Amino acid sequence: MSWQPTATLSTLRLRAELLAGVRAFFAARGVIEMETPLLSRSAVTDPAIECLTAEAQSLHSRPLYLHSSPEYAMKRLLAAGSGDIFQICRVFRDAELGRWHQPEFTLLEWYRVGWDEVALMDEVESLLHDLLHPHRAVGSSVRLSYAQAFRETLGVDPRGDLSDIVGALGVRGIDVPEGLDRRGTLDLALSAALAPTLKRDGLTFIYDFPADQAALARIKPQTPPVAARFEAFFGGIELANGFAELADAQEQRSRFEAELEERRRARRRLPSLDEELLAALAHGLPDCAGVAVGFDRVVALAAGVAGISEAMSFAFER
Repeated sequence: MSWQPTATLSTLRLRAELLAGVRAFFAARGVIEMETPLLSRSAVTDPAIECLTAEAQSLHSRPLYLHSSPEYAMKRLLAAGSGDIFQICRVFRDAELGRWHQPEFTLLEWYRVGWDEVALMDEVESLLHDLLHPHRAVGSSVRLSYAQAFRETLGVDPRGDLSDIVGALGVRGIDVPEGLDRRGTLDLALSAALAPTLKRDGLTFIYDFPADQAALARIKPQTPPVAARFEAFFGGIELANGFAELADAQEQRSRFEAELEERRRARRRLPSLDEELLAALAHGLPDCAGVAVGFDRVVALAAGVAGISEAMSFAFER
């Protein structure tokens, strides 16, 4: 077993430089850095995410969760009147280990009051260009709607028959596991078929996700309805996931309960709902947009290394 870091010292110096760049970027825009707890009594209900648990025996409490994102706590700050805020923090997710995944990693998350997801895409583009351009070639950005990306890459409408989507994936040698639902199939198509075809030397934004993939985003009133959500990719690697944030407490509760039911059917762990978040939404979340950026992936791209293990001091393997 090696005691050495998984990143070189030059990469770690670059990482420190990029962290300073992030803070300078937001300081120039008057966005305030905040810190929120890593531990929580509740966890996300998203079926695609599993949280890690921790025990505090001296507190005689039920198991605690290590947060998978600071989103819920940051929204409570927004509801309390914080204004524009950002945070750089460690987050934790179970069942994630690979070239671009670690169970513990660094997330950059920020919220802009009075903005929508379109304005936030502009700022994400500015930040990522500022961070990456000094270290690698960064071409012009591309923006595609979710439906447009599917039509241009797979030749199918993501709202069409599921069998057509499965067939288009099969032609490309991508097997769809038996029993995978529509949302899971679309996720597979995006990650395995669409992402590898995206612009190699610049950012691609995919926006207007299907309404059933809204997560914590607002639904835009159009026909058909879509989620005010985007993802940003560079060279096929997802870097950011952003929303125009849902502020309706009852709608958010309904979504959480639907996700819990999905987890129950899959015999997955059933975390308790974050009632503090729901109370904050009921009190009043300001109109805002927020985004999370995988900071380790940005470091890896800037350093030109093969994956995020080489972009952090000690990856899980060490």
